[in-house]
Amino acid sequence: MKSIKIIEAKYLNDYRILLIFSDNSEKIIDFAELLRKSTYPNEKKYLDKNIFKQFKVDYGDLIWNDFDMCFQAKNLYKGMTRL
Repeated sequence: MKSIKIIEAKYLNDYRILLIFSDNSEKIIDFAELLRKSTYPNEKKYLDKNIFKQFKVDYGDLIWNDFDMCFQAKNLYKGMTRL
């Protein structure tokens, strides 16, 4: 499989983000359960929606706060969201 990258990410609502991948496919990822189940304070802070909304796409991956929290495109493409 060709290397997959995120080319665009759009905040939808709550903890849901629409991802557009380099193969033009789209996927909506809901991070709510993942964040609520996290036992790490560093990740729990993203339950604050104002902080959660501050993501960006960098090197084709989804990141927050200079890689404080990040997800590789290939994992999100497969639907895997684990901290």
